[in-house]
Amino acid sequence: MTTDNFWMGTIFSSIGNKELLSKKVASKIEEAIRLKRIAQGEKLPTELELCAQFNVSRTAIREALRMLSAKGLISIQKGKGIFVMPPSSDHVISSMKYYLFANGHVDDPLTVLEARLIIEPTIAEYAAIYHDDNDIIALQENYEDMKKNTDKERHAHLDIDFHHLIAESTKNPIMPLILNPIHSLMPKIKSKIMAAVPNAKEAAIVWHLKILEAIKSSDPVLAREMMKQHLLVAKEHTELMLKENAQ
Repeated sequence: MTTDNFWMGTIFSSIGNKELLSKKVASKIEEAIRLKRIAQGEKLPTELELCAQFNVSRTAIREALRMLSAKGLISIQKGKGIFVMPPSSDHVISSMKYYLFANGHVDDPLTVLEARLIIEPTIAEYAAIYHDDNDIIALQENYEDMKKNTDKERHAHLDIDFHHLIAESTKNPIMPLILNPIHSLMPKIKSKIMAAVPNAKEAAIVWHLKILEAIKSSDPVLAREMMKQHLLVAKEHTELMLKENAQ
């Protein structure tokens, strides 16, 4: 059986014309990918073959492929074809970050801090239970870098890196996926806080050490509490920044 014969009529079929065709085409191809009827790295049929299988126009197929490409499910390589992409956390993060931007949360620092207060104390608790020696080394190095650093922009990124390392220390791959889109909003917020609150940087360094020591000592209750207190202080600083900027 040739590749063309395999594709024709075996995976996709005509979808009619009563719904928005491009969306339905994209949905059918996505379903086939998620059900692993099409393997990672496998080449999809050509645009013309897809037109024949779905019984739709080339315009509908191209729009569907753009949707799938934006989701990171396929790669359209000029002159080579259309390929199924392996799953990547980057696409999850990108989609969630876009959602936050599109819904205005990027302009609401307190909403971001409150989300972190809900999530991160528990993450610190689990990090205290499941971390290994390499996690402690990475956290210690980050802490030392933050102490020595004098650049405000780099401080903001080191701060977020510290929290990302804690999420990784839980050994639960979902935790970084949840936090990364939220954390991606923080450097801009952190820079504004440091400009408005003189002791913000020093406070972060103090609390990071407390959190590090709690995780290092494998004390989940203390790690949870230290993270909670750290973020409550960060929330206070955010409120001060907003008040300062409103004047």
